[in-house]
Amino acid sequence: MNPDIVYLDNAATTFPKPVGALDRMIELYKKKGVSPGRGSYDLAFEADDIVYDVRTRLGRLFNTPDPKRVIFTSNATDAINIVLQGMLKTGDHVVSTRLEHNSVLRPLYHLKKNGIITYDLVGFDPKGFIDLDDISKAIRENTRLVLINHVSNVLGTIQPIKEISEICAKRGVPFVIDAAQSAGVIPINMQDWNISAVAFTGHKSLLGPTGTGGLAVSPDLIIEPTRFGGTGVDSESPIHNETYPQRLEAGTINLIGIIGLSEGLKYIEQRGMEAIHKKEMELFIKLRDGLSNLETVECYCAANNENHVALISVNIKGMDPGDAGSILDADYNIAVRTGLHCAPLVHEGIGTFPRGTVRFSLGPFNTDEHIEKAIEAMTAIDRYSRT
Repeated sequence: MNPDIVYLDNAATTFPKPVGALDRMIELYKKKGVSPGRGSYDLAFEADDIVYDVRTRLGRLFNTPDPKRVIFTSNATDAINIVLQGMLKTGDHVVSTRLEHNSVLRPLYHLKKNGIITYDLVGFDPKGFIDLDDISKAIRENTRLVLINHVSNVLGTIQPIKEISEICAKRGVPFVIDAAQSAGVIPINMQDWNISAVAFTGHKSLLGPTGTGGLAVSPDLIIEPTRFGGTGVDSESPIHNETYPQRLEAGTINLIGIIGLSEGLKYIEQRGMEAIHKKEMELFIKLRDGLSNLETVECYCAANNENHVALISVNIKGMDPGDAGSILDADYNIAVRTGLHCAPLVHEGIGTFPRGTVRFSLGPFNTDEHIEKAIEAMTAIDRYSRT
């Protein structure tokens, strides 16, 4: 990584990864990069041990009792599609929200367009939070699933997952969360919170490589297989294996990606998730306060420190967010995300559709110096926009 780059797009992908992670990935893959769960030789068993170890640690992270029910996917979007396609049948109803990413909105729309399901999207208040009463009112007799974004990738607001889970439990409706922005940075407790499944990605706050993700499934949730093929188990049968993890996995899994995810988990385990979040929030508050003082800069839903991650969306009055992002990159070597962030309904709700916002998202390797440079750059842009 160029040391002069100020990377503030961690909500898209954390960068850089932990020091030495890539070297250890390559080293381990050179030694044990065979097909896990397929051979009857020691290397294959050792590769399978690596995979099982990561399943176990992810299960511990989410407090799910059976590591075999942690399955690997290519990302959170893939995991969400497995849930929707594997659970929903004709006539089913889904409750979700207007805070969702297109990883939820588009699959729901596809199923509705094809006459399979109906769904309701609950709105959010001016501070970026879901009203619990709205969730309760949206649940019907035929509601088969409540699917909610744990943390908004536009606003950074943390939704009241425990309270929503209590509503779902009382109504007997499975509750699944999209943890793309929360896994690895804030606690998720599947057992205590009665969460049916957690869809997660590996390349954000879990600090793994792109192309990794997964789904942690509670023992009482039934998801039908959506992909079929070789699993290395019961090969004599034409029927896809029905036990976990093979039930929802098919084909050779991404061993090198899982090794990289193991390195990300190692960093989180050693430093501590609470310590990572605390430091990120200290930097977030410094950035937010600096940006809030600028005359032409508008910050969205960023006042709450307690139920927030280190992410802030802003706009500069009179300037297209894409232009602002280009200036930050070209003139100040600062990398941010601009536009709709694949969450158009959030932008409709905060009045920034269709241009979107400039999003600053912090990670575990950002520093006070990075924040100071970002504030200095935005101060200069603010001054320019007022001339």
